[in-house]
Amino acid sequence: MNDKIIVTFPDDSKKEFPRGITPQEIVNQMGGRLKKEALAARTNGELIDLTRPLTGDTRLSFISFDDPEGSKIYRHSSSHIMAQAVQRLFGDAKLGIGPSIENGFYYDFDVSESFSPEDLEKIEEEMKKIIKENLPVERKELSREEALDLFRKKGEDYKLELIEELPEDEIISLYQQGEFLDLCAGPHVPSTGKIKTVKLLSLAGAYWRGDERNPMLQRIYGTSFTKQSLLQEYLDRLEEAKKRDHRKLGRELDLYSMHEEAPGFPFFHPKGMIIREELLKFWRQEHRKAGYQEIQTPIILERKLWEQSGHWEHYKENMYFTKIDDADFAVKPMNCPGAMLVYNTRMHSYREFPLRLAELGLVHRHELSGTLHGLLRVRNFTQDDAHIFMLPSQVKEEVKKVIDLIDHFYKVFGFTYHVELSTKPEKAMGSGELWEIATSALREVLEENEIPFKVNEGDGAFYGPKIDFILEDCLGRNWQCGTAQLDFQMPEKFDLSYIGEDGQRHRPVIIHRVVYGAIERFFALLIEHFGGAFPLWLAPVQVIFLPIADRHFEYARKKAAQLEEQGFRVEIDERNEKVGYKIREAQVQKIPYMLIVGDKEMENSLVAVRKRGEGDIGPQPLEALMETLINERDEKSIY
Repeated sequence: MNDKIIVTFPDDSKKEFPRGITPQEIVNQMGGRLKKEALAARTNGELIDLTRPLTGDTRLSFISFDDPEGSKIYRHSSSHIMAQAVQRLFGDAKLGIGPSIENGFYYDFDVSESFSPEDLEKIEEEMKKIIKENLPVERKELSREEALDLFRKKGEDYKLELIEELPEDEIISLYQQGEFLDLCAGPHVPSTGKIKTVKLLSLAGAYWRGDERNPMLQRIYGTSFTKQSLLQEYLDRLEEAKKRDHRKLGRELDLYSMHEEAPGFPFFHPKGMIIREELLKFWRQEHRKAGYQEIQTPIILERKLWEQSGHWEHYKENMYFTKIDDADFAVKPMNCPGAMLVYNTRMHSYREFPLRLAELGLVHRHELSGTLHGLLRVRNFTQDDAHIFMLPSQVKEEVKKVIDLIDHFYKVFGFTYHVELSTKPEKAMGSGELWEIATSALREVLEENEIPFKVNEGDGAFYGPKIDFILEDCLGRNWQCGTAQLDFQMPEKFDLSYIGEDGQRHRPVIIHRVVYGAIERFFALLIEHFGGAFPLWLAPVQVIFLPIADRHFEYARKKAAQLEEQGFRVEIDERNEKVGYKIREAQVQKIPYMLIVGDKEMENSLVAVRKRGEGDIGPQPLEALMETLINERDEKSIY
């Protein structure tokens, strides 16, 4: 047997090494910046620890924190350090799971008493000690029975449950650092000293495995970075996010509320309804231009329809149910089946295609109480759905039009975004061949239009692959909103057909798509993106008059009426308060324009203008200001 292996590097250069050499030893020989920054390696596409011996020829690359996989490995290792610190300080703590998440990590613990904020400080200090100890992180492999025996002796019931679900012949991987041992697939950083800065952020309760029938565990959230400056930047963004939190601003600006009597079901207030209706008005206007026709379907539909669509099999746990005349019905979690029934009310010709049916449909989904989060995660929401029925030859053109429409919407609100292509999930309807045809069509549209995209393997809808549009807000956070899903399955399920050019029946193809995604979720993103300072066209109150004294009220009313005639939303602050106080109050309410009127303004038929974000911009005739306001509103300016 040859005692040498050939390693091929990313630049296609090759080098011979002794069989059994580790990536760590290779990177040590290479030296330089990579030696300091390497966290793990990829060999023939597989992520591995730097300490794993290489036993055959391989293509090798190194993973650093700047790689998406690198930051996940770094933070996953940070979660193990946190778990070790917790077990050092709280000897009875039992381990749940501790994954990396976007921008951080968490670990779930079963402890006799809830953690306190003071406990977090102690845990963080202990983590820093563990990092300073620079403990080697070692991978161990055991048989299933050996792993069960080990964790049984340790009293780790949750780990036992996880192991028991694995196949009997599975080799179980564990990771050890000092006295701490955890069940884990890895990979991990080579030693605890690789972690440079850590910060524990918050506490929460979490049901074991997300099931409310299981025990409630204590979850600790944290984050870690390779530099203190990066950590500080992130903490600063978190502080800014707290100021922009849509739950806080929604309350302060009197936009919406949530109530114990209806957990997860939002109540929109008058000012919130103004914003909501402006969003819907814009949506309808743009969809009419794009050739869509609007429909409305019922909220409650019979069980057999959901069995026919596949939702009963694939989505039942997220649905609400009721009985009508002793028959089973479900509250719709999606609008698709209703649109299929509308399509099937008559025969269609190929000449009608593409047929674009849009619906602002109210849907209900059973979300676990622990996942509810303001307007971002609710149990009922309005989905701005559309179903496009088309010929197979029209697929690419229609997908491109959907992409263009979504792009137009997001530019209006000042959002940047990136695109992801999601492929067939494990639990899916239909043949692999149809899935491949649909996935290839979406991929080709993106490639032909030179749209960069990331592939999410196995993350498609159960009836078809999809293109997701991931918004980036002003704080650099990502939110999935728009989506376009290509579907060959529903036409089969509902026996949809059209008369083709040959006079025969054929199956149409369907695109399911949303632009906002959910009105409630998009509303929340807008609150946080704009920090509650909505652009003029969306602002619940666009202009407020601030009379200095009672004698100026009538003049303010007359001028306000002129603006109202042009469709502006106007208020007059007639309280017996000093004008400085009124200005501060209007600033708190983030009203775009404040018009101050006193003796000078009345004498010269002017208004003194203060603009949000700019301050005093001087007196001017209302007619001149009105022209500016009309342009800003109608152009939907966001600045």
